[in-house]
Amino acid sequence: MEKVERLIAITMILLQKELVSASEFAQLFNVSKRTILRDMQTLSFANIPIYALTGVNGGYGIMDTYKVDKRLLSSADLEHILTALAGLQQLLITEEVARTIKKIEAMVGSLALNRSMQLSFYAWEGRAELREPLKICQAALVKQRLVAFEYTDKAGAVSQRIVEPYALHFSESSWYLQGFCLDRQGYRSFKLARMGQLRMDGRGFEQRADWPAHANAAHDHPQFVTIKALIAASIHDQIIERYGRSNIEAYTADYGLATMYVPQNPQGFQLLASFGTQIKVIEPQSYVDEFRSYLTQMLQNYA
Repeated sequence: MEKVERLIAITMILLQKELVSASEFAQLFNVSKRTILRDMQTLSFANIPIYALTGVNGGYGIMDTYKVDKRLLSSADLEHILTALAGLQQLLITEEVARTIKKIEAMVGSLALNRSMQLSFYAWEGRAELREPLKICQAALVKQRLVAFEYTDKAGAVSQRIVEPYALHFSESSWYLQGFCLDRQGYRSFKLARMGQLRMDGRGFEQRADWPAHANAAHDHPQFVTIKALIAASIHDQIIERYGRSNIEAYTADYGLATMYVPQNPQGFQLLASFGTQIKVIEPQSYVDEFRSYLTQMLQNYA
């Protein structure tokens, strides 16, 4: 990704030079000085000892003791970065991530990497269609430009939106854009697959001071309910992955008793239905009734 590439490049440049001005960095990467300032803050938060000197001959540097006494990235560090980027490449399907991986591999040189850890995501064909919306959102985030699009909600209602984009969020199997919706005058989360006619607006914006505090609230968090369910041995591994081994109790020779936290909405019902006949929800009764109603409606499609 562009920001990841820039941060790595900035670090490598500072490791080789004494001081580099914000203007030089801004010109090199074709971004604003304000963006470079945020990059330096990001690197500082990552415990890289960046310092700044003011004045005509001022600029940014990395403490000499850090350059001499510490390796910025160990073999294990590079393996972890490459593993994460390889997974990101599968989700984004962009040339930028591939270039970043090649740059890091070039940094490694003759250093042998085990690459013993790998991430694998199902190659959904629809992800390729999200390549362009992702690029537009990424560009708008970097340039701090508004985005405009047509949005279709879960009920099928269509509306026109203009949004200040603040973050891209990947959850489960979907991409979301988080930002401040000018039409609703509030922070919102928009699913990319529900967007149409997406374009970057020519107008810029300044990030709102209260955004960090609303970052989590901008994403839709459904109400969860605790349920008890009998689960067959064949799906123990899936329940363990989601809820942990401690949430499964011995029950009978064929079934375990699982405590699960699921959304009290159709998404929660879809999750339970995906386990087929290997699960039986037994409490609370109110959730059992709602789930039964959902399954009855689903069966009516095949009546």
